[in-house]
Amino acid sequence: MRSFNLFRKPQALAAAEPTSVTTVTMAPTSPSMSTSAPDTSGTNNTEISKNDMFEEIKSKFLNEIDKIPLPPWALIAIAVVAALLVLTCCFCIIKKCCCKKKKNKKGKKGKDGFNMKNMEGGEDDDDDEGETGMTEEEKEEEEEKEQEKLGKLQYSIDYDFENTKLTVGILQAADLMSMDSGGTSDPYVRVLLHPDKKKKFDTKVHKKTLNPVFNETFVFKVPYEELGGKTLMMSVYDYDRFSKHDVIGEVKLPMNTIDLGRPIEEWRDLESADQEEPEKLGDICISLRYVPTAGKLTVCILEAKNLKKMDACGLSDPYVKIQLLQGGKRLKKKKTTVKKNTLNPYYNESFSFEIPLEQMQKILVVVTVFDYDKIGKNDAIGKIFVGSKATGLGLKHWSDMLANPRRPIAQWHALQPEEDIDGQLAALAAKK
Repeated sequence: MRSFNLFRKPQALAAAEPTSVTTVTMAPTSPSMSTSAPDTSGTNNTEISKNDMFEEIKSKFLNEIDKIPLPPWALIAIAVVAALLVLTCCFCIIKKCCCKKKKNKKGKKGKDGFNMKNMEGGEDDDDDEGETGMTEEEKEEEEEKEQEKLGKLQYSIDYDFENTKLTVGILQAADLMSMDSGGTSDPYVRVLLHPDKKKKFDTKVHKKTLNPVFNETFVFKVPYEELGGKTLMMSVYDYDRFSKHDVIGEVKLPMNTIDLGRPIEEWRDLESADQEEPEKLGDICISLRYVPTAGKLTVCILEAKNLKKMDACGLSDPYVKIQLLQGGKRLKKKKTTVKKNTLNPYYNESFSFEIPLEQMQKILVVVTVFDYDKIGKNDAIGKIFVGSKATGLGLKHWSDMLANPRRPIAQWHALQPEEDIDGQLAALAAKK
């Protein structure tokens, strides 16, 4: 393989010039004369050398390609994929640059795009970001939260030191967020002293309004020395007949930050409510048995476990109520004995109902666990129901009972909030 010397041709031309004494003696002092040649011949020789060099490189490249053990179509495919990758990278870089420019333009007002913050404070965005330590995305999320208005609540607070009574007045709400498809809500307010969730009060529901007037008062009997560790919570809910009530917003008032020496009446903006995990209410084990020939349904309440703590001592006084419903109407009810100071009661109590076989598809059995109170209302801990119109485990348990006549079928059920079960039962009754 021959090697190229780009200066080979000019040297040959210099040697071909006529020689003389004068030329030889002047050569060392004037190199330009020894290399001078007619312009036309020098140009042609340069073009020839360049063509030869290009042909040589081309031949080398083709020889190297021939050595690769791949068919031509595979090489073409590789080239196309490489080109696509390069184009994709270029597109991503360009898009990222454009997005940054758009973000930098946010917050600029006016015709000429002046930043109002810079005009007022004389600082640029980079300095502001460095001080706050927030990225552009975090700033945008913060601005969205500020723009989201949940509404406001007017309330009153008064404490009677002689009788140790805290009176909370829910007066009205305004500019509530719409939660229904019609652009309105069905608001009501729930009041409680955290962490005591057992004693809570609900106002009346006001239908289809964003500016309800309640004017209701609620009284908590709490010694003054215990108030400091409690938090007054006023949560505004949107009532829904057939599903769980959605919280619109809430007001939290730590009682140790309030001056109870004088009555208080004020407005306060609603804040987003904390999304708490569903509270575990416990489980109940029941047995179902049906004898078709006698038309007899037997419900046996066996036991419950891990019930929710309802009393201040960390225990409960649970009992169970059984109701038979048909078309939303209560036919019969029974209840067990009360088990004192326990979260894991054992009952093993049976209750029988006479139900003809043709009505078994219309019957629902509702089981509710209550906490017994000597003074005041008995609070529901949790609730379940079984029947042909139930879903999930409630339907499976009922079907297993019908498939095994005269045989008791026992099953554990997880207790659910009373309002959730009541909403499901109301929805089933509305379908009739």
